[in-house]
Amino acid sequence: MNSPASVDTLLQALQTVGYFADRRLATAVFLALQLQRPLLLEGEPGVGKTALARALSQVLSRGLIRLQCYDGLEQREALYEWNYAAQLLHMRAAEGQGTADMAQVEREVYQDRYLIRRPLLQALQAPAPGAVLLIDEVDRADEPFEAFLLEYLGEYQVSIPEIGTVRAQATPATLLTSNRTRDLHDAVKRRCLYHWLDYPDRDRELAIVRAQVPGASAALAQQVADFVSRLRSQPFSNAFQRAPGIAESVEWAKALVALDTIVVDPEVVSDTAGILFKQREDVAALTRDMAAQLLQPADA
Repeated sequence: MNSPASVDTLLQALQTVGYFADRRLATAVFLALQLQRPLLLEGEPGVGKTALARALSQVLSRGLIRLQCYDGLEQREALYEWNYAAQLLHMRAAEGQGTADMAQVEREVYQDRYLIRRPLLQALQAPAPGAVLLIDEVDRADEPFEAFLLEYLGEYQVSIPEIGTVRAQATPATLLTSNRTRDLHDAVKRRCLYHWLDYPDRDRELAIVRAQVPGASAALAQQVADFVSRLRSQPFSNAFQRAPGIAESVEWAKALVALDTIVVDPEVVSDTAGILFKQREDVAALTRDMAAQLLQPADA
């Protein structure tokens, strides 16, 4: 699929590769593709931001290029750098041959063959139909790196001093993700479409668990979806630093299958709490008494 014909087409295509988006998210992705604009996805960890890029890559039959952001990320790690060792060997060979025109030698060492392409440049130079570029956890990078991204986000081009301006051969489908550990600059947000990705409702989470954990029985998948949905709701969620994401729900379901669990009970919840939570305090907060309350039928 080069480009989905409608929001409904995109929704169905994502479901065929195991990604269950709601209509608002599918609309945001559809518009980003149609308008050729980057899409900024913000939300809690584990709600499916990164997974969306992988699913979109499959749906569009485009290669996925990922730029993982972190504190101290530099331009050369995101865009390009020169193969200095190969350049040095070329210059020494030119000297050994008695080449006198050093200006010519300098032009030669800045040829395309000495250029090491990093994710942004790879995405810009990807042949048609283009790539899916994931700029993951952009909030972990620093503000100067945000400023560096503006040219790419606004015009799908970058400037390389030794070569000039490199423009996209085919517009990359670009997704930026943020866990909102800090606010991004308005200049970045203005260049993107925006969507807040929240936890799924119970029915959508059930569909995800069924698709991702085919070994789980219908009853077990329903128990997992019910339990996690109630755990994220008030007043239970107040007891935890961070509620489990979709990734934790799926991993928990896989663990329950591995344990041959037929019915989820407080003891099983207590034994496997380290899959749902990654903080010691949250694991301790999920007591057996709380688990028993969460496992009660909704009408109890």
